[in-house]
Amino acid sequence: MTSGDDSWLSMVPVGAGRGTALTRGGRRVLGGLRLADLVRRRPTGLTGHQWNLASRSVLDFVICAEETGHPEFAVEFRPPPADPAARRAERVMAAVAAAVGLPVLRIVSPTLRAAEHGPAIVSYVLDARRYADGATGSDVPAVGFRDIVGRLPDGRTGAVNDLGALARTEAVEAYVARRLADPILRGLHVRWLDGPAEGWSWVEVRPGECLVERVSVHTHRLACGIEADRLAEDLAALAVGDRIRRSDLGGSPLVGREELRDDIRRLRDRRDELADGFAYDHLCQD
Repeated sequence: MTSGDDSWLSMVPVGAGRGTALTRGGRRVLGGLRLADLVRRRPTGLTGHQWNLASRSVLDFVICAEETGHPEFAVEFRPPPADPAARRAERVMAAVAAAVGLPVLRIVSPTLRAAEHGPAIVSYVLDARRYADGATGSDVPAVGFRDIVGRLPDGRTGAVNDLGALARTEAVEAYVARRLADPILRGLHVRWLDGPAEGWSWVEVRPGECLVERVSVHTHRLACGIEADRLAEDLAALAVGDRIRRSDLGGSPLVGREELRDDIRRLRDRRDELADGFAYDHLCQD
């Protein structure tokens, strides 16, 4: 299979796909495009079956240069793959995207959805990338995009680009309303060697029982503007907040505190497989 080369990609005309999701910072964000809408021809080295499978795949969002329509990257929202066939389809899609030079951000979550959460998350990534692109030379800011401090929606001062900030406020409000046993959202993030970033977030709903969200962020040849593992944890917090806001605290089984601690210990025991080690030994204590 050929290596990534964006000469395979076609310019995307205005009005393509299922309508423009948004325009932001010189970029058009289009929804509902198939990979076949972007690729001029079948890449060398792909079998007909692989190409048929990948070309029918719908990309949730394709980000294009506003003036030229040149595809710059795509964003996919996917639930955790339920079976080997789904995992194989994802691998074929990733291989084809790499072959044609299309960077892809894949967000894997049981809660976050393209239609409901996608536009805001894509806008966030575009803003973070634009900030990072401008942070060069003598004008490099003292803080990264994620750590910019300002006034939060509840009037407090904090990191304004923390996607989980609103969720943390909602957890406090739910605790005051006696809907949660604890007001604090907790979390962790890791990055697997040669693999995705992973973020966890949880809140105690009843004594000893936690609502847990886990999000994987796959950055295939794409810089997000912030570290992918921190993005994954913030997205997991966002998902928890979404569940709190919808009063969906029993929509999936709660996880016992001891079971969650055992899961974190298993993660700790695989620290050699993590790109930046494991910084959460304190969460493994009884």
